[in-house]
Amino acid sequence: MVASSPELTPRRFTVGLTGGIGSGKSAVAELLAEMGAAVLDADRISHELTAPGGAAIAPLRAAFGDAMITAQGALDRARMRAAVFADPALRHQLESILHPRVGEVLRERAAMVKGNYLVLVVPLLVEGLARWRAYLDRIAVVDCPQALQVARVMQRSGLSAEEVRAIMATQATREARRDVADDLIDNSTSLDALRSRTRALHAQYLQMASAI
Repeated sequence: MVASSPELTPRRFTVGLTGGIGSGKSAVAELLAEMGAAVLDADRISHELTAPGGAAIAPLRAAFGDAMITAQGALDRARMRAAVFADPALRHQLESILHPRVGEVLRERAAMVKGNYLVLVVPLLVEGLARWRAYLDRIAVVDCPQALQVARVMQRSGLSAEEVRAIMATQATREARRDVADDLIDNSTSLDALRSRTRALHAQYLQMASAI
């Protein structure tokens, strides 16, 4: 559930961070934030908007009915996921509601967050690259073998391998993500290795940011 691209003003060095489900992009985002980057996560904003009392709940209820809203007043993400997998038209309808709202929040927060440079974590960045490219100085892709993606998601979420692969099938291929990457972050080994690679990228981004 990726947002429309934000209009980022004033101009800042901006990295688009992406990767397939289970690749470890959240871990990289957390490391960059610890190192001093300003990090905004489109998926987290989407979750905020679809939580109880979130700004997207009323339009989602109007579009999809009470069946898609939990008793607590949040979006029933499991039921919605099943519905949009089965019907691409529903996916487009969902995106038309969520994307503009996520984009608005990103614009507001990008103007306020403090950091040495800006990192936008966008799970489906490659799928919406035409909307995002003009705002990004670099695209960083967190990468690992698909079998490892499946295993990680199964472990953390309890989904079956078939369910995880169904989600992966709706995303850009690993090859497509690697093709657009300015910086490829391998996350197929240890956390220490990931931290080392991320630290090196952070140093590179600081140099690039200082030139703007």
